[in-house]
Amino acid sequence: MKNISVIGAGTMGNGIAHLFAQNGFLVTLIDVSSEQLEKAIQTISKNFDRQIAKGNATEEQKKEALSNITIQTILEEGVKNADLVVEAASENIEIKLKIFETLSNFTKEDTILASNTSSISITKIAAVTKCPENVIGMHFMNPVPVMKLVEVINGKTTKKEITEKVVELSKQLGKIPCVVNDYPGFIANRILMPMINEAIYSLHEGVAGVQEIDTIMKLGMAHPMGPLQLADLIGQDVCLSILNVLHDGFGNPKYAPCPLLVKMVAEGKLGAKTGEGFYIYKPGSKELVVNTTLLN
Repeated sequence: MKNISVIGAGTMGNGIAHLFAQNGFLVTLIDVSSEQLEKAIQTISKNFDRQIAKGNATEEQKKEALSNITIQTILEEGVKNADLVVEAASENIEIKLKIFETLSNFTKEDTILASNTSSISITKIAAVTKCPENVIGMHFMNPVPVMKLVEVINGKTTKKEITEKVVELSKQLGKIPCVVNDYPGFIANRILMPMINEAIYSLHEGVAGVQEIDTIMKLGMAHPMGPLQLADLIGQDVCLSILNVLHDGFGNPKYAPCPLLVKMVAEGKLGAKTGEGFYIYKPGSKELVVNTTLLN
């Protein structure tokens, strides 16, 4: 595999493009918005600058990686030569099904079609394609260039050879692949999201404040950040979407999203990306300021 197409130029998409490009792959980054694509390239460049400042990359490596990335707004053009397509669009089943149905008509017969979905059924996604045996999940973690895990998800029809190729590819990228089967939320989010949801319920019910909840989990459970800060990093809209998949998929009330989370999404308080979540985020500041308006 040499030619990689990445669909979606948001946080995950630009991180995945960064990762492949710095490992010598030719990457086509695809998005309907040319503005979003330009923003993604700027983000990749800034992230490389951080790596350089820490001694983890050189200016030459940055230049070479950026030269490996081509941007494209037309999906059909962007995937026609791909050996692997990694879809990193919004966590929305309708959007993903439409993308994969299109991919099936414009990619090579042996192209591996991977989704970065964090919860949606790979089997369901594969069912709209002409070669469901070539469809698999590659769930990268945020920030992609830093986090070591790739959750590799087998659909019901995924060929063993495809899984083996994706596992080997993940290792080439310097990641540690863990293979799981296709159930709602897989492993990462089946365990993580109920914890985050319970933390939000604890705040909603007045058991403790934002800072107290996060501090208890950091100091008591050795988590690098608290669940509410992590929810802000992931995005409340993404957390809500995953919890809805878990709730619908298992039919168990324990996965029902907390009303406070639903309210935050409705109000556009989505976390770090909107500047307001459980904390307030100011450009250029690393200080965590608790949002005191959430329970009003």
